[in-house]
Amino acid sequence: MAKYDRDTINAIIDAGIVCQIGYVIDSMPYVTPTNHWRIDDYIYWHGSSASRMLKAHQEGIPVCFSVTHLDGIVFSRAAFNHNVNFRSVMAFGKAEFCEDKVKRHALEVFTDRLAPGLWDYARKPAEQEWKATKLIRMKLDEVSAKVSDGLPDEEPEDYASDRWAGSVGLRLVQLPPLPDPKLREGIELPSFIKNFRYLK
Repeated sequence: MAKYDRDTINAIIDAGIVCQIGYVIDSMPYVTPTNHWRIDDYIYWHGSSASRMLKAHQEGIPVCFSVTHLDGIVFSRAAFNHNVNFRSVMAFGKAEFCEDKVKRHALEVFTDRLAPGLWDYARKPAEQEWKATKLIRMKLDEVSAKVSDGLPDEEPEDYASDRWAGSVGLRLVQLPPLPDPKLREGIELPSFIKNFRYLK
């Protein structure tokens, strides 16, 4: 079912960390998976200054942003009616490079989105690292969501069948923290890792 309200759209975008960016360079289609985050009505993503994708986006080419969450498999009595439950968002627009001040603020927001407190804990980027990073954003003007969260849509005669029908929900499972084997002895697990919960 298509949905256009911003609460639904924003919730689906915010529940994801990886998106796909589609674009065309020299008549060839490309789709690049990358990290994304939202600030108000803008979607942001970043990459290396040497990235072919980012160089193309610098020219203001049209892009398609999409993010999808698989929530379950729907099993029907009839093979034709099997389905999946999912939440997705698709947006179209032209990407634009962010100036340095916006880039620095937005990347701090992204870092703390991964785990609140991570920005203050981690070493801050060196100037060369800032220069090597480009940030792109796109305004969420032409955007819609699709949500499928139902049970099988059966033909009336199939309800008399002795075949099982229903759904199996799926979700990401968070595993325990795995320390870097090169950690020096005595370094404690920081609170933002102890409190980290991926519940999207």
